[in-house]
Amino acid sequence: MHEDPFTILAISGSLRPTSSNSKILQVIGKRMPDYIQYFIYNAIDKIPPFNDSEEVPDTVISWRKSIAAADVVLICSPEYAFGIPGALKNALDWTVSSGEFTGKPVALITASSMGEIAHAALQHTLVAISANMIPGAVHLIPFIRAKMNVQGEITEPAAARTVNNTIEAILAFLQDSKK
Repeated sequence: MHEDPFTILAISGSLRPTSSNSKILQVIGKRMPDYIQYFIYNAIDKIPPFNDSEEVPDTVISWRKSIAAADVVLICSPEYAFGIPGALKNALDWTVSSGEFTGKPVALITASSMGEIAHAALQHTLVAISANMIPGAVHLIPFIRAKMNVQGEITEPAAARTVNNTIEAILAFLQDSKK
């Protein structure tokens, strides 16, 4: 039985706080029940380029500890130049040999103009680092900017259902983990 509040670590693949992906994470955070501690990780731009050095920078140690402490990791990312945004891919690469994602429950929303290629690439990367993709919590929302208003609210019904389905899948997964 899980006695403490659950912790969700949310990560935006965009470095802009006003990006569609960052706004989606903010909306999701507002919809979380009180028993969820929800944190948006805002420092992937501080993680240095990945290398195999035995000396691990403090920012990477902090990044890894944030992942390890989370019950669920939620990634919301755009597609840049038909790929995973560089800062997000770099941050994920720092976990390849350290294992923080091994068995870690992960939800993924790719929200972009198109997004299919980055969505597939992110799923492959998450499989490579042995993440546990939460059933019903892996979604692609194409043409996101046309589906949101300036306040970050999702105005298109199907996209709003996708976000709601992601939240429901995460909460159901966490409730099942209590048993």
